[in-house]
Amino acid sequence: MMSSCISLTRLADGRVDVDLNSRIARTLAQIIELQQEDIHNPPPDYQQELQQQRDQDQDHQLEPIECSIHLNIVIQIVGSRGDVQPFIALGTELQKHGHRVRLATHDVFADFVRSSGLEFYPIGGDPAELMAFMVKNPGLVPQMDSLRGGEIQKKRAMVATMLDGCWRSCIDDDPLTKAPFVADAIIANPPSFAHVHCAQALRVPVHLMFTMPWSSTTAFPHPLANLRPSDMSPRTAHWVSYGVVEWLTWQGLGDVINRWRATIDLEPVPMAEAPSLAETLKIPFTYCWSPALVPKPRDWAEHIDVCGFFFRQPPSYQPPPDLEQFLASGPPPVYIGFGSIVVDSPQRLSNTVLQAVAASGVRAIVSRGWSKLAGDGNPNIYFIGDCPHEWLFQHVSAVVHHGGAGTTACGLANGKPTVVVPFFGDQQFWGNMIARAGAGPSPIPHATLSIRNLAEAIRFCLKPQTVAAAREIAAKMQFESGVTAAVQSFHRHLPLEQMRCQVFPDQVSVWKYARHKREIRLSRKAVQILIDHLKIDPKNLRCYDIKPIIIENRRWDPLTGVTSAAVGTGTDLLKSTTNMFYKPYKELARNKTDVAPDGAERHPVVTAGAMAGQFAKSFGQFMGSYAKGVIVDIPHAAAEGFRQVPRLYGEQPKDYGAVQDWKSGATVGGKNFVDGMMEGFSGLVTQPIKGGKEEGALGVVKGLAKGTAGLVTKVPSAGLGLVAYPFQGIVKSIESSVRSKTRKAIITARLRDGYELSRREEVSQEERRFVLQKFQSLLCGPTATPT
Repeated sequence: MMSSCISLTRLADGRVDVDLNSRIARTLAQIIELQQEDIHNPPPDYQQELQQQRDQDQDHQLEPIECSIHLNIVIQIVGSRGDVQPFIALGTELQKHGHRVRLATHDVFADFVRSSGLEFYPIGGDPAELMAFMVKNPGLVPQMDSLRGGEIQKKRAMVATMLDGCWRSCIDDDPLTKAPFVADAIIANPPSFAHVHCAQALRVPVHLMFTMPWSSTTAFPHPLANLRPSDMSPRTAHWVSYGVVEWLTWQGLGDVINRWRATIDLEPVPMAEAPSLAETLKIPFTYCWSPALVPKPRDWAEHIDVCGFFFRQPPSYQPPPDLEQFLASGPPPVYIGFGSIVVDSPQRLSNTVLQAVAASGVRAIVSRGWSKLAGDGNPNIYFIGDCPHEWLFQHVSAVVHHGGAGTTACGLANGKPTVVVPFFGDQQFWGNMIARAGAGPSPIPHATLSIRNLAEAIRFCLKPQTVAAAREIAAKMQFESGVTAAVQSFHRHLPLEQMRCQVFPDQVSVWKYARHKREIRLSRKAVQILIDHLKIDPKNLRCYDIKPIIIENRRWDPLTGVTSAAVGTGTDLLKSTTNMFYKPYKELARNKTDVAPDGAERHPVVTAGAMAGQFAKSFGQFMGSYAKGVIVDIPHAAAEGFRQVPRLYGEQPKDYGAVQDWKSGATVGGKNFVDGMMEGFSGLVTQPIKGGKEEGALGVVKGLAKGTAGLVTKVPSAGLGLVAYPFQGIVKSIESSVRSKTRKAIITARLRDGYELSRREEVSQEERRFVLQKFQSLLCGPTATPT
């Protein structure tokens, strides 16, 4: 359905062409609840809005959060070196607050991460291969050559590998030291994709951080969307673009993610919920750019922060003599480099750069980068290898680069006019923001890069007004501390009081111990001391859910709800029916290729037994899907659909909490039945009375209509829900008991982590006595938390 609003013709810059005049786009626009008072004006001028934003920030300034709890934090990053580097700065700052920090990223960055003093965990994936693929296929829609060449399947396999690596980074021992590690919190960039799902499996907080807009806003479109001209208001169009891009992303990777979720005992994410999962769950989000360049949009909620660019501590650097001589031999050169970008024709790119430099009459320092740019012995051009931008950009007059967030930040922080040559991703966005601020020309997509337009862009950067605009941004950025603000944002969104151990308040609770109808939150250290003194049995411990994540398949009305549930049940039945024939056939085919050690084929009886087993398993899945669909899924969808109908006339349904087991299922079913029956019948009287008080006779008519609608929706919901919600809870309980492999792995890892912690940190006898006394008082006293 969504494809009717998307042109799948790949644009030169790789973005998705969104047709805003299509029926589906207009439908999306109608259901968006816009918060701005006037949606027909173009996006705000960020420079004019900056002072107003700063005033708002000053009015709502929060006190710095001191996090006295020391956490195990895993930072999951997918991307190039420029994507990893800012999070090394973040991890280093987190360490200063006493946290143990593990950075999980591609294997090739192991030395880079460890040399910074952080723990490293490899998640797989080749960033160079990924960059080359993204340059060739810069948008969400790949080229036909990539499809025919099997590159898409390779990248999907790479994503599957990285998903598994991200999960293992949460609970696996350190690859070098073998020190146990279990994450208490997760920080990630969105392209790692595993973040929310790992947090759901671990029941821990997750915080997303990124360098490009990923949250829906009316202020500007998604960086990966190209909006066709239409009569739709710009703000509405901007908001719609985020949903389109997220939907396309899930179309390409949803099956990969759901298959991986099954390996960690999680249910598949419903298609209707997946694209907007982070926004629906209100996952805390911190954006790592300067508000001096792009202020926080006014429609972003409190859980979204814009903190400033992440800058690492400038590394020590001694330039080689020939570089010092080059810099001293003439006016400041222009820097030209494309970092981790890998292009198909590096020689052609080199020729374009060299001739543009000559045409603009400047000197230049050209970074070889991953594309290995090179040229002849021109005395006005210096080819450089790896060199810290923090040092180099102090000695140039302007910078030309691909528009990576890190390089953009460093150039602007040094007050350098900037030319952006975007290849993919957020690079076009940053080029546009720089041009809007007057600190550089409009971005030049790499596919249209020529000697002429690059030379013109360089000359534009050297104009006095461009230099002044860049220096003005630098002057504002010098008062920002992005890394410090990001750490504050991370701490501010943690449920600190829920995380505290009741024995050691400065330690995180990872266990719960229930006895005599009391529940005690305990840290690794406290539990290990209690185990050592035989005060508790590890079998009676349960993982403490610091931040449970519940993904519900929300229903909006009974018709679409029942239809969706019926289609889902039908799909499961069809798959099971197919497997009843395909899997026995596959077993028969395997018999022809598998041979015993003595060279003989498997005995026909063995083969027949294996075929029968596969048939029986598939038949069991068929009956299970049928029973679940008829008894649970379809009635539950109908009950929820009827319950949500009052939203259409402004009445908010009661929130009874999520159904997680048979107890909560029975509770929700009972409450929904009582309230549904009472409100369904009483609404025939109360709604007209309420309407009459507010609008007179017209209000009485409206109230009567609302009361009638409540009767025909709330009463059926009450009746259906009395069966559907308890049965849904029973199914959840059964699934929880069957899918216990991941939970057992987490318990084992936490016990090992606690044991190693007690070995590393010597515990005094006085501290042991304190723990035993405190634990006894919690068991007997009023301070324990009732279950």
